[in-house]
Amino acid sequence: PSNLDCIGNNAFYNCTSLTKITIPSSVTVIEEFAFDECSSLTNVIFESPSSLDSIGENAFYGCTSLTQITIPSSVTVIKEFAFDECLSNVIFESLSSLDSIGENAFYGCTSLTQITIPSSVNSIGNNAFGDCTSLTQITIPSSLTSIGNSAFYGCSSLTQIAIPSSVTSIGICAFSLCSSLTQIIISSSVTSIGNNAFKRCSSL
Repeated sequence: PSNLDCIGNNAFYNCTSLTKITIPSSVTVIEEFAFDECSSLTNVIFESPSSLDSIGENAFYGCTSLTQITIPSSVTVIKEFAFDECLSNVIFESLSSLDSIGENAFYGCTSLTQITIPSSVNSIGNNAFGDCTSLTQITIPSSLTSIGNSAFYGCSSLTQIAIPSSVTSIGICAFSLCSSLTQIIISSSVTSIGNNAFKRCSSL
């Protein structure tokens, strides 16, 4: 059995003919740019039970053929630009340990239509789902305490959203340019709403 515990920086960078990879269950970290620009990669399988804890910055950036991924329940952090401009379907395993979604983590995933954020998540970073123009449905967990700047900027297909009572701050431009947003429910626990948080939400 494999004892590999880390997939290092740029490990498979620009491997444009790579179509499928199985990540051994021993791997705990996928580092920065590990699969960056693997433009033909369509299938990423995590051996079970996975030990993966962290998906690094730009780990799958430019993997334009990767449309679906199942994130192991062991993952606690998805870092900046991890899946920028690739996925149409994201599944989180049950009993997820995910704590934070980094800046631009799913930015520009224009085919992503819905996502259920695990109940363990505490923070959504700046622009995490920015320009996910097909996103129509998102489930925000009651564990969430902050929504970052531009977190859902330009999600022009999103029609309604309920902010759980656990959230205390909504960042600058968090829902700006959500032009189809017709309803938003904000609890009294929110103490800070950033400038232009709902700018140009023309259907509200």
